Amino acid sequence: MLRRVLIANRGEIAVRIIRACREMGIVSIAVYSTADEDSLHAALADESICIGPPEPAKSYLNIPSIISAAEITDAQGIHPGYGFLSESTKFANICADCNIKFIGPSPEAISLSGDKAACREAVKAAGVVTVPGSDGLVSDPEIALKLAQEIGYPILVKAAAGGGGKGMRMAHNDATLKHSMTTASNEAQAAFGDGGVYLEKFIDNARHVEVQVLADEYGKIVTLGERECSIQRRHQKLIEESPSATLSNSLRSKMFKAAMKATKAINYSNAGTVEFVLAPNGQFYFIEFNARIQVEHPVTEQVTGIDLVREQLRIASGEALGYSSVKLSGASIEARIYAEDPERNFMPSPGIIKSCHMPGGPGVRVDTHIFAGYEVPRYYDSLLAKVITTGKDRDQAIERLGGALDEFIVEGVNTTAKLCARIIRGDRFRRGDLGPDLINEYVDMSG
Repeated sequence: MLRRVLIANRGEIAVRIIRACREMGIVSIAVYSTADEDSLHAALADESICIGPPEPAKSYLNIPSIISAAEITDAQGIHPGYGFLSESTKFANICADCNIKFIGPSPEAISLSGDKAACREAVKAAGVVTVPGSDGLVSDPEIALKLAQEIGYPILVKAAAGGGGKGMRMAHNDATLKHSMTTASNEAQAAFGDGGVYLEKFIDNARHVEVQVLADEYGKIVTLGERECSIQRRHQKLIEESPSATLSNSLRSKMFKAAMKATKAINYSNAGTVEFVLAPNGQFYFIEFNARIQVEHPVTEQVTGIDLVREQLRIASGEALGYSSVKLSGASIEARIYAEDPERNFMPSPGIIKSCHMPGGPGVRVDTHIFAGYEVPRYYDSLLAKVITTGKDRDQAIERLGGALDEFIVEGVNTTAKLCARIIRGDRFRRGDLGPDLINEYVDMSG
């Protein structure tokens, strides 16, 4: 078992990893920027070390600084969390070269899953149905036009190295396709250093369902249920739940088998997520593989009783999974609380939290890093907390989440808490009629 682990991240996920390390008797080492000097993760860790100024490129994305911190503190492993360097092939390779265990998949698996076009082809070859689209990258507009006419509009232009909705544009006709390709490519180049794009058929009214997998380094793969993540703003998730409210047992079984095929196809180990879109006719399609722990992992933990971060640390230490199946029980829902103003197109709302109160009670879990007096910085993702409730069934989880969100009080910055409460209490959510259009009933997303 690894004895000393450096957490190359910040915020609630860093706190989450620190707590898992503490339970396992692992020394946790936090890194922080000067903007996070008084942060909770730096205070809770057994050891902490400053790695640079506030800008991510100079701190949390600064590979030399993080590797130096690991070497100075004698860390045996590095947990990247999510975001930042979690899906960086370069970082994983450097960790290996420095004899530091990267707590995640191999560099080769990261590289393949990160190239979404290549990943689609590998998974398709394994017999998993993918969204109709281009075979690999498309750079020639004329070829793109011909392909789009064959597939049929609307078309999604997607960055091969994209994520979080960046490098994604929709085209409804020939006239907008070229512009969409240029815009998506330029955005992807700026965000990821890779402007490659591919085409996918846009599945109207599709729901977003993903399957959590764990795979050890000896070839064993286990699925841990699905998560419904259809409620999003700007292609980023806002409310997630497990299990999905409307999947039949037959469809669920088919989706799990497809997830295992995809995991095996990219020779994956550690915790990962296979993402699908589910069409109104019941057909599901693979869209991408996330080679890291997900923000929404707590709902899976709540219905399985399995600590996913603990499993990541076990697998990275060379341990076998030790089980072939997982029993799911109850229902769990997560609301992401961002420091954003939903009435102003989710504009970020940095500032000082004057006071705050976190909810509690049976079946309530809050993952957060904030406290009264904490300054929400403008440099990083605006996620403040995740409020997760669990019940014997979905109805009880909804009731608990509504009450918990009412109790969630943060003064000094705007948040998405009240919006989430309104959504989960709405008729559509209660009956499981989820889709990307649902949020439009609550906020104007046209801005």
